[in-house]
Amino acid sequence: RAGIGANVDADTLQTQVDRLDDLYAEAGQVLAQGETSAVASFAAAFTILLREGLEALLIVVAIIALLRKAGRREMLPWVHGGWLSALGAGAVTWGLATWVVSISGASRELTEGFGSLLAAIVLIWVGIWMHGKSHAENWQRYVRDKLGHALSKTSGVFLLGLIFVVVYREVFETILFYVAIWNQGSKSSVIAGGVAGSLVLMVIGWLMMRYSRRLPISQFFRYSSVLMAVLAVVLMGKAVSALQEAGYLPITWINGGPRVELLGIYPTMEGIAAQVGIALVLVVGFVWSNRSAGALKASDGTR
Repeated sequence: RAGIGANVDADTLQTQVDRLDDLYAEAGQVLAQGETSAVASFAAAFTILLREGLEALLIVVAIIALLRKAGRREMLPWVHGGWLSALGAGAVTWGLATWVVSISGASRELTEGFGSLLAAIVLIWVGIWMHGKSHAENWQRYVRDKLGHALSKTSGVFLLGLIFVVVYREVFETILFYVAIWNQGSKSSVIAGGVAGSLVLMVIGWLMMRYSRRLPISQFFRYSSVLMAVLAVVLMGKAVSALQEAGYLPITWINGGPRVELLGIYPTMEGIAAQVGIALVLVVGFVWSNRSAGALKASDGTR
């Protein structure tokens, strides 16, 4: 597709098509070899769930800890409703993907792409906001005077929607992988790997909640803002990659470029440019929040 868009000559395109045909044939031979071993099925199920679940877990735990630090526990049901509804939607998706319809590549990539893009945009705002609050000496006054009005029912729906999008994106991608290994491998090993991955995620979440309570409010916001910034950059890279695979964005390959899927880094000019752009926006936002906090502190000192 990229070659056609760049008006590459027909002979070069034919060479690429022949190479792809060879790769498809090789993949078909590998898949036709029979059932995957129990160990491989367990390892695949475990690592897939751990990798996909960790991103969602980091965001959900950070928001829960934020609400607890702010003394707004009444907002927690919205958060729990978000991830629970995402899991429920995931169960429906599993049924549709397994028994009713097959999810096409384009639909899959569009769901992942737009979900990642929306989550990345929201995390940019959340990260900058958290960074600004790490410098606010009058945090308690802010919570009392402003947060009570900000976290209204509308904000609760916003929280539920944010958590749903973040969690469902990871659930959706996990389901696609699980459908593949479920059909090719040992089903009992896949279940065991999924259970083991879930237990590890529960332990990680418990540790994060336990130690986040001990952090002073300024440190909590500082570390959380960095976490949100990193996740925003990662999700932006994944969003661009998914939309490229769906054919909605052009692809300019970087020969020998880096590919780190865990960090959302792929060897394309568009993906790296988008991640660099998001990083610059975050840097500017952090600097701006520092200056705003410094000005606020100076004005409080003159009163």
